[in-house]
Amino acid sequence: MSLQSRAGLRRYVSRPTLWLMLTPYLLGLFGLIGLPSLLALGFAFTEYNALTPPRPVGWANFARLSHDRLYWTALGNTLLYLLLAVPLRIAGALGLALLLRLPRRGVAATRTAVYLPTVIPDIAYALIWLISFNPLYGPVNLLLGSVGLPTPAWTIEPWPARLALVIMALWQLGEGFVVLLAATRSIPATLYEVSAIDGAGAWARFRYLTWPLLLPTLSLLTARDLILSLQATFVPSLIVTKGGPGYATLFIPLYTYWMAFDDLRFGYAAAVVWTLYGFTLLIVVVQYLLARRWQAHESY
Repeated sequence: MSLQSRAGLRRYVSRPTLWLMLTPYLLGLFGLIGLPSLLALGFAFTEYNALTPPRPVGWANFARLSHDRLYWTALGNTLLYLLLAVPLRIAGALGLALLLRLPRRGVAATRTAVYLPTVIPDIAYALIWLISFNPLYGPVNLLLGSVGLPTPAWTIEPWPARLALVIMALWQLGEGFVVLLAATRSIPATLYEVSAIDGAGAWARFRYLTWPLLLPTLSLLTARDLILSLQATFVPSLIVTKGGPGYATLFIPLYTYWMAFDDLRFGYAAAVVWTLYGFTLLIVVVQYLLARRWQAHESY
């Protein structure tokens, strides 16, 4: 948002009005996320199995994490998933936004089709892919085999299982696509016309015009996608791969679920959750610093 737009927003909407509009959201945020998180922080310093009263253990749960090989496996899988899925999702959303930016025949239906997988409930979406990735009779391998391509054992071998979850994530990029579509359409067409007159080709226009103007939006979307991907692995890994094979798709959310509801180690699970909050906080801080830097550049 430009400085002129911000000034216009402040002119027509007062600060108390903005806070009043945010109040329902903030109350819901505190009740559904903030309060449970604070309770989990309290349990993180206890040994609690839901059968006996919590017993304070200090920092023992966090100290135990450093020696828990399964936790480090889950953390490594989570970081690998972020490294693979997030860049591909952002690149896919950007490519589709540029491709479908201009209005023409069939574009509206294609935009709807891109966004549609995002609104499918997570359980239903995972069940669809569970059937699709069946190594023997799943439509994915039937399609690959019909054109002479290899047919991986998606849910049986470690790397195909990891790639299967990344493929699932790539189909749910509708929100990023909508944001980037709006951002690309907000770039004045006159800039492209002038650059074309100056002899700039398609790649030069993207590199020196589109990319710099979209960079703040891409940064925000990357931070948002990193935070989302830290949590979005739970349902796919639980339904499609069940954390296997050989813990290849065990991620922090699923590991927390195992500790809490399979082993009844609620205190230890709360400590695991707060390490996830730590990663989230780190992403938010980095994004905040980048946003302040861009804001400072806009003020000159």
